[in-house]
Amino acid sequence: MKNAVLLSLIVLFVSGCAATWSGVKEDTSSATDWTKKKVNDSASFVKEKTE
Repeated sequence: MKNAVLLSLIVLFVSGCAATWSGVKEDTSSATDWTKKKVNDSASFVKEKTE
């Protein structure tokens, strides 16, 4: 009985970690895209002002 409960807890923990990892990857990708857009916008702004 103890083994079944322990196994169930491990399965829930591992599935929770997988979902968290997926969320982390998605958030990191979104942050990277946002940063690239802001850097490119800023570079374009500076280029316009210096020409």
